[in-house]
Amino acid sequence: MKRSTTALVALGAVTAAVAGGVLFLGAGGGAGAAGKDGDGLPPATATVVRTDLVLSKTVDGRIDFAWRRAVKAAVEGTVTVAAAEGRTVRRGEALYELNDKPVTLLYGPVPAFREMKKGHRGSDVLQLERNLRDLGYGAGLYVDTEYGEDTEAAVKRWQKHLNRETTGRIGRGDVVFQPGEVKVVSADAALADQVGPDAPVLTIASTKPVVRALLEQTDGALTARGTKVEVTLPSGKTVPGKVAGTVRPEGEDGAEGGGQEGITVEVVLDGGSRAASGEDAEATASVTFVSEAREGVLAVPVEAVVALRGENGGYGLQVVRGRTSEMIRVETGMTADGRIEVSGAGLRVGMKVGVAKP
Repeated sequence: MKRSTTALVALGAVTAAVAGGVLFLGAGGGAGAAGKDGDGLPPATATVVRTDLVLSKTVDGRIDFAWRRAVKAAVEGTVTVAAAEGRTVRRGEALYELNDKPVTLLYGPVPAFREMKKGHRGSDVLQLERNLRDLGYGAGLYVDTEYGEDTEAAVKRWQKHLNRETTGRIGRGDVVFQPGEVKVVSADAALADQVGPDAPVLTIASTKPVVRALLEQTDGALTARGTKVEVTLPSGKTVPGKVAGTVRPEGEDGAEGGGQEGITVEVVLDGGSRAASGEDAEATASVTFVSEAREGVLAVPVEAVVALRGENGGYGLQVVRGRTSEMIRVETGMTADGRIEVSGAGLRVGMKVGVAKP
């Protein structure tokens, strides 16, 4: 489908667009405006075509990563190894170190909210055991919601591998649970910084690239989840995508974008990380939102439509056949890129129709 990125033409402007070049005609048909030689033919003609019409709006965007969120310290301490910006962290790897101990990333939807030790039960225990199994410490481990002796033994083996004290317990702040691997967007605490509970240490995001674009408040219809878009990346490559939802605008420091008006839309790219591989994240992308599309419709230039006078009103086209012409009534539809959808009895592809301006 050909996708238009030009400004939209409102259907209500049709009469104004044609009134200056074509006479208003009675409802009974008849000839169009007289040509230069007074023969009743229009000064110029256009051809009825079958095409795709697309209503769209194009705005600037930037490449980013989905689901930005801050990781905060669970306990007080000193940052002994700061987070590495731009790094991708996977299960079992350290996000940073606090008091010379790694804070390890594990996978799961339940946040780490307590110390875990023998005798505890819960979904966080089940989540921990699944990670121990997937990290290779599952020998003799029964994966369930109970922190038993088997869990304690698996934790000790893991702690020994990490060169940590083999307590068999998971201390508060030892691990961070996230749904999957993450990218470190920024290090919010530097080496040797003292951090207290709930102090942000780093900002992470999904490794899945997205494009964020700012729409006006009046463009609410374009923000619906699943709305199709085309993104022209900084390299010039065009890739399809769709709206994933709206997000709060952020400044470079992770704070709310100071007084920024509009709606920030997050777009996921078809093809995932491959689609944006090698792209300059600092450069501007172009995002075209498709709000409506009509495929395979008959269309003519907007200037070809004539506003009919009379009791019934409506619109018509001056169909030209050789040295003669006649007015036929048509129904109009969507307008985009200077063309308007038309339909009516006897209308077909290839017909010549008069236009108001040469």
